[in-house]
Amino acid sequence: MDQFFAAVEQRDHPELRGKPVAVGWDAERGVVSTASYEARRFGVHSAQSIQMAKRLCPGLLIVEPHFSKYKEVSGQIRSIFQDYTDLIEPLSLDEAFLDVTANKKDMPLAVDIAKEIKQRIVETTGLTASAGVSYCKFLAKIASDYRKPDGLCVIHPDKAQEFIDRLDVTRIWGVGRKTAEKMHRMGIFTGRDLRGQSLQHLMEEFGKMGRVFYDFARGIDNRPVVSEWERKSCSCERTYEADLYEPAQVTIELYHTVLELVQRLEKADFDGHTLTLKVKYQDFRQITRSTTVGHVLRTKDQILPLAKQLMSEVSYGPAHAIRLLGLGVSNPGNATSSEDAGQSNGHRHPRWIQLELEFKD
Repeated sequence: MDQFFAAVEQRDHPELRGKPVAVGWDAERGVVSTASYEARRFGVHSAQSIQMAKRLCPGLLIVEPHFSKYKEVSGQIRSIFQDYTDLIEPLSLDEAFLDVTANKKDMPLAVDIAKEIKQRIVETTGLTASAGVSYCKFLAKIASDYRKPDGLCVIHPDKAQEFIDRLDVTRIWGVGRKTAEKMHRMGIFTGRDLRGQSLQHLMEEFGKMGRVFYDFARGIDNRPVVSEWERKSCSCERTYEADLYEPAQVTIELYHTVLELVQRLEKADFDGHTLTLKVKYQDFRQITRSTTVGHVLRTKDQILPLAKQLMSEVSYGPAHAIRLLGLGVSNPGNATSSEDAGQSNGHRHPRWIQLELEFKD
């Protein structure tokens, strides 16, 4: 969807239309969830601190999020998708892959399905969506971002390599800031540059992701649309208004985090054997500590002693204060190592992916 959270707020509050809006908590450490296009012209973007956003855009209007409303709209959109296919892979409330190779309406062209879905979304919700159409996830995802807002972009197999060759490597999935910097030092700026690297060299430089980059540069992505995912973890975290460095403060906040995690585990009906502690310091440096046990972790009495044990392995103080604490339970099924539990099932049988509707701002 286009600027999803902000678009819902502007739809429901006409006084916000045409104005720079950021959805988030207006607090010292609040973060922008979504920014309207009017705000983005000033450099405001998601994941940015609210304070920075307000400095960039003095007239910025901060709107508290209403997630129950966003979930309701997301459900309406999901119902539209289901009229065309059951192969739907949600990535978030506002983003999903659809495989329409064999669709319920027997429509021969994915682009026609995309047009029809976009029109129905407008009629049903009053919001616009952007769609990308191609033969694989990698290209459909890029296409969905290409002509926002209210965009529709098709990357035909015959034109795919030409498109990729011109593509900035920063647009490629898996290429974050640090990876992009490394690629630039290697003289890799475009898809064509990336395609010029050997598989061996890319794997030497980027490990397993080297194979992914090698394939993407050639338009190869055999990942299927997976309509149902097995939950692998359940977690919660909190960023604090004031940094923590006193042991008593940390103990109290750790206790509250355990209670929240227990509630989430119960709601998700999730059992796991590995507890992971996440700590982010005031300088944004982040560490994790994990432990795996032979029984499921579900109750406060089971989790709190382990959380305290993990916390005892973490150093902190006035010079290394804590800005965020998080806890998560993972590793469902048999009690194996955290590393084993975190591995995916790998590639399944390839399926050509024809359509992605992108609900992300």
